[in-house]
Amino acid sequence: MPPPTASTPTEEYRQRQQAREATVAHFEKTHRSLGNLRLLLVIAALFIAWWSLYRHELSAWWLLLPFIAFVAVAAYHAKVLHRRSLAERAADVYRKGLARIEDCWIGNGQQAKRADATVSLYATDLDLFGAGSLFELLSQARTCMGEDTLAHWLLCPESDRETIDKIKERHAAVAELRSRLDLREDMAISGEEEKLKTGVHPKALLEWAEQPAQLKRQSLRWTALLLAILSVAGAIVWGETGIKAPFLLVLVVEAFIAFSLKDQLNQVFAGTDRALADLHLLSSLLSRLEREPFHSSGLQLLKQQLTSHSVPGSKAIAHLETIVQLIESRDNIFMRLLDVPLMYSVQVAFAAEAWRRAHGKAVRFWLNAVGDMEALLSLAAYSYEHPADPFPEFVEGAPTFHAEELGHPLIPIAKCVRNTVSIRGETRALLISGSNMSGKSTLMRSVGINTVLAMAGAPVRAQRLQLTPLRVGASILVNDSLQEGSSRFYAEITRLRRICDLAEQHPPVLFLLDELLQGTNSKDRLTGAEAVVRELIDSGAIGIVSTHDLALTDMQHSGKGRLQNMHLQDEIEDGKMKFDFKLRPGVVTKSNGVELMRLIGLKV
Repeated sequence: MPPPTASTPTEEYRQRQQAREATVAHFEKTHRSLGNLRLLLVIAALFIAWWSLYRHELSAWWLLLPFIAFVAVAAYHAKVLHRRSLAERAADVYRKGLARIEDCWIGNGQQAKRADATVSLYATDLDLFGAGSLFELLSQARTCMGEDTLAHWLLCPESDRETIDKIKERHAAVAELRSRLDLREDMAISGEEEKLKTGVHPKALLEWAEQPAQLKRQSLRWTALLLAILSVAGAIVWGETGIKAPFLLVLVVEAFIAFSLKDQLNQVFAGTDRALADLHLLSSLLSRLEREPFHSSGLQLLKQQLTSHSVPGSKAIAHLETIVQLIESRDNIFMRLLDVPLMYSVQVAFAAEAWRRAHGKAVRFWLNAVGDMEALLSLAAYSYEHPADPFPEFVEGAPTFHAEELGHPLIPIAKCVRNTVSIRGETRALLISGSNMSGKSTLMRSVGINTVLAMAGAPVRAQRLQLTPLRVGASILVNDSLQEGSSRFYAEITRLRRICDLAEQHPPVLFLLDELLQGTNSKDRLTGAEAVVRELIDSGAIGIVSTHDLALTDMQHSGKGRLQNMHLQDEIEDGKMKFDFKLRPGVVTKSNGVELMRLIGLKV
């Protein structure tokens, strides 16, 4: 369903990019003018200084005029530079959006590999992470929380009885956010320029925020304040009368208290350099979300999580930023000298503890809400940029996957060949035969990656997709491991065992098995393939098995009507192999192996 705008996504992005670039040009011109003005003010100050100090015809007080003007211009100049930076970043947002629409996005997005993907039964097989991956295409998250949430949706689909309701709730949220271009732009450019990459360290922040209280005697807070006041008063008495005993007495008491609290203070300040880094970005994101009105129930619930005791999360984080500045100022040489007399560390630690008591438990909700919102905004951007991609339709009953005009979202639209793939009713699995390079693996990846998108709550690359909740188990890219001392065959059967175990759980598994058991002899291969497919189907799973070994197509006869043979074919024209990548019923009727060997010069 296309977004409710009068122009196409390409036109809208291009107009916004041009508008932001015009803003950049305007501020660049202003920047140069202000730079010249600041230079003139410096020259004027030097002239006034010369006229005053050497000619003695002007009062030195006249130097205040260029000084005040310079400070004012410098402050305004800083704002101009900041606005220019925001406009440059906004223009880049739409530049990258156009690249995604035009299928030129590889290398422009987030390509980080994830450790949790290595244990997945499909992440590597379906190119979910890394360069040119689904994650790079989708993710526009600014924080680790947003990245982790989106990755979790792709790797760990919902598996409880409310799965469909949760996915439909995401559909409603994505549909509402789809046309919120201003919100997506503001979220993308928030924060400081040097921290445009993902910031905020949620694990460290949570550990610090939820840490048990270290300073439990609240009376010490007011004692520290009173002692600081007495210390200042004692210093004044010393300076005025020369009597230093009161000051020294208070200083001894302060030193004793500070020393007795040393371990607790270290616990309060431990890890704050990492845990409390880049709070400005978090505060900016929270503030922007707090201002946005939402209508769908899921988004309204997320917004409700952005407060703590009726205090907006952005204001609470801004207060924490102030405390962080006080903590960091302890390293200043002057504050080191005044630390004990002013009970500075003690008072700052009590301020940090008071913040944790008031808002510490809310931090987890803020981080989760920001992560969910960034993941939803990523899906919304994909939906806006691909208006022809619909949301999937979830149905009830036996495991089902029925796609019309199914394509691969990572293949450019101009090159993407679409197929209708149906696994429903009596058919529980497809046996796809065909030569190498005929497109069997790509077809299976198309089925798998669109299932992942569907279960994540995203639109899919198809004219229509109907399915029940499914979990993917794939054996497409299984290789041997020198480090683990395992062969490809052993790695494959180990993967198959994991897929069979997964099939015993809920929801049902969609298995994708490419060139099944090719690492063993043909007899064992047929016996093993029949047993594996039968076990999966008996467990309630559905799926696809591909092969270029025509002997495996005989599995249909032992499948009790539950297996359907399909094929992809090729043609050799003018000494070149040609593929149309279209799925057809039945077993492939010819082999190109010998012809291909002859084409490259082998004497066969």
